[in-house]
Amino acid sequence: MARRTTGPGPGRAGLKAARRPELRLPALEPWPGGGLAPDGDYDGLEFRKEDLAGQDGAGARFMDCALTGCVMDETALTRARVLDSILTGLRGVGTNLAESTFRDVEVHEPRLGGTQLHGAVLERVVVRGGKIDYLNLREARLKDVVFESCVLVEPDFAGAHLERVEFVDCALKEADFGGATLKDVDLRGAAPLEITRGLDRLSGAVISTGQLLDLAPLLAGELGIRVEG
Repeated sequence: MARRTTGPGPGRAGLKAARRPELRLPALEPWPGGGLAPDGDYDGLEFRKEDLAGQDGAGARFMDCALTGCVMDETALTRARVLDSILTGLRGVGTNLAESTFRDVEVHEPRLGGTQLHGAVLERVVVRGGKIDYLNLREARLKDVVFESCVLVEPDFAGAHLERVEFVDCALKEADFGGATLKDVDLRGAAPLEITRGLDRLSGAVISTGQLLDLAPLLAGELGIRVEG
């Protein structure tokens, strides 16, 4: 099993900081190939530059695994469990991870579009670098999650529950927080911070003074305030 520590970083502004995973994988065996299988069990394996496009691994479990440079176009991984694993350089459009579970996972430099994570559970997860377009996290539960040095274009957090979530040096473009619940969410490291819906759901978040000024016109509109002069 991967060794890990999950000590919290320094809290700021009264927020409880996200607990980050620190993974040290055991010696891994190369995946023998043959295609993913529904409800498959993958333990201590390395998937390196594999083409997993269009494969069906619904309900599969990945434990102490490394996926590096894999192609994930329309890969079906609904209700999958990804535990104590490192995912690096994943590329794909339409990857389906709905209702999946990610726990103690590091994601590095992804290049993904239209990824389906609605109804998923993410706990102690770091997404570092890369770009994800149209990420669907509707009704998902995020706890101790850090988005760091990455670009999120039109992420959908509608109806999601976010607790101890941090955006660090992260571009957050046209985000939807409609109906979301936020607790100890740090948005100060998001630049730009663009919110298209759900400004009224930010009571559990902290933003910077500069971000407040940028959002002021939208906030005024949300409150029905007319600004003149």
